[in-house]
Amino acid sequence: MTNKQSSKNDQPVTPVDAATVLLIRDSADGIEVFMVVRHRNIEFAGGALVFPGGRVDPEDGDQSLEGRRGMKGTLPARLMALRVAAIRETFEEASVMLARERGSAALIGPDRQDRIVEQYRDPLYAGDVTMADIVAAEDLELACDLLVPFSHWITPVTQPKRFDTHFFLAPVPAEMTALHDGTESVESIWIRPADGIADAEAGQRSVMFPTRMNLNVLGRSSTTAEALRAASETPVVTVTPQVEKVEGGRVMHIPAEAGYGVSEVFVDYAGAMPSR
Repeated sequence: MTNKQSSKNDQPVTPVDAATVLLIRDSADGIEVFMVVRHRNIEFAGGALVFPGGRVDPEDGDQSLEGRRGMKGTLPARLMALRVAAIRETFEEASVMLARERGSAALIGPDRQDRIVEQYRDPLYAGDVTMADIVAAEDLELACDLLVPFSHWITPVTQPKRFDTHFFLAPVPAEMTALHDGTESVESIWIRPADGIADAEAGQRSVMFPTRMNLNVLGRSSTTAEALRAASETPVVTVTPQVEKVEGGRVMHIPAEAGYGVSEVFVDYAGAMPSR
């Protein structure tokens, strides 16, 4: 009986579906990505510099959104819910509404976005309204088609809290306002990928392993057009890091075919990734 119980307890935790968005824009110094610093009291990734995102909620699969997702084709329900979650989390955490007037090709402008944020973000966060309620009231359609699959990471099987996270690229105009929510995140910044990596290496910011790897890939592109083209032409390979404990830290083993240019990375106990 004891052995059976131990075996049951050793089973990996089922990962929770989650979506993350890399909002990108062009600047005079090259491509920039929007990132937020999570509140230090948040259980997962507290204090870390991250891309906006979070878990998929049941309401993200609301069938009343049919015809308001901005997709010409169809996707399986789970993949569609991931895109809706990506847009909802971006709205909640970055004050960016990736939506259009019905029939329009352009995203809503900064003035309308700011009004929608002011009116709906707190109620949405509190669960008093849903994204379906917002798009119906404002006669909008979500720009799900704007999201380009970028990467797919699943938390290692040894962890007690696991996420099955799909990362998306989303280009936004330079004039688009983006701002942290002041609750889950306490700071926000538009930053070049190379600068985010440099800050992590200098110990100025905490940057998680998957975030660092994705910044590396994004930094290969000089413009949003180049990044979107590369992402659309590159198959997404699922990464579930295999963790090997070694002296001074851990070695993270990832598939070479995932396109990060490495198959193993040393991470010290502080979370830094010094050169080996």
